[in-house]
Amino acid sequence: MPQSQTSETATRAVRLRETSSGQRGSGTAARTAKFIAGRVVGLAATLFAASLVVFFSRFVVPGDPARFLLRGRSPSKEAIAEVTKQYGLDKSPVEQYLNWIGGVLHGDFGRSLQYRDAVSNVLLDRLPVTLQLVALAAVFITVFGLAAGIIASLRRGRFTDRAILISSTALGAIPSFVIAILLIALFAVQLGWFPSFGSGDPGIDRFGHLVLPALALGLAFVALIARVTRSSMNEQFVREHVEVATSRGLTKPSVVLRHVLRNAISPILLVSGVLVAGLLVSSSIVEQTFGLSGIGSLLVQSVDRLDFPVVQAIVMIVVIAFVTVNTIVDLLQPLIDPRIAAGTETR
Repeated sequence: MPQSQTSETATRAVRLRETSSGQRGSGTAARTAKFIAGRVVGLAATLFAASLVVFFSRFVVPGDPARFLLRGRSPSKEAIAEVTKQYGLDKSPVEQYLNWIGGVLHGDFGRSLQYRDAVSNVLLDRLPVTLQLVALAAVFITVFGLAAGIIASLRRGRFTDRAILISSTALGAIPSFVIAILLIALFAVQLGWFPSFGSGDPGIDRFGHLVLPALALGLAFVALIARVTRSSMNEQFVREHVEVATSRGLTKPSVVLRHVLRNAISPILLVSGVLVAGLLVSSSIVEQTFGLSGIGSLLVQSVDRLDFPVVQAIVMIVVIAFVTVNTIVDLLQPLIDPRIAAGTETR
């Protein structure tokens, strides 16, 4: 074959490879964009459906907000009508919903019937305590749960593995308020290491007041993370790529970090996202037990006193946090395992 033809053939081959590579790259980008768009649309649809349920559930709950505002008195029809108009309760349910959702989009959840103040102001006074409590509990869950799961997986079939399994099962079965009472009896009453009541002042004092509540809130979830971590890592240990890495002479820490834990992290992340809502909801019991002034205890008080705007706001915040965190987890998973975005993941 003449040299010119050989050169031309080589050039065409290079161009073909570049074109093929470009098509693969554009195809991957399109799949990724479609994946992200689908998750965002799902987020918006879920929040819209949740807002409908949260708002209209008020109309099936017994109790009249207007009579609650005039409690302790024998209100006349004129007084009830005036209060009803003042709080917009005289409008149709659809109008009330449109006004409410419009305010929510601007950070306005209405006025509290109990505190006679903007719901946003009431929540801002309570929200920092709950966020700090949940954040500290999340740290405990991550550190203790991952550590226990990794140790159990590395020692699978031995005494340590069985001990961690039994302990995690027991912890998962104990209600958080029982754990709270045990922690108070041991660390607050007997040892006197931590305070047992109140939120404390911002800073180190607040941290000391939140240690026991965060442990009470997080220990049951530690058990769940430990079991998921152990199960996911055990599944990866029998995969072919791990056996190949081991046969190539890689050290055990390298195999565990690069080939086992990295591939096992996806289900752990998924469960962690679900735990966010669990922490926010469970915080109400813990806050009541330890006398913390967070949104959990506020929710209990508002339900008891029929303060519908505050109840709706707190429930909506929990739903937004749950759906948003799970969407973020969904978006992070393709970065860990690109097969998810490509739709080629196999189990």
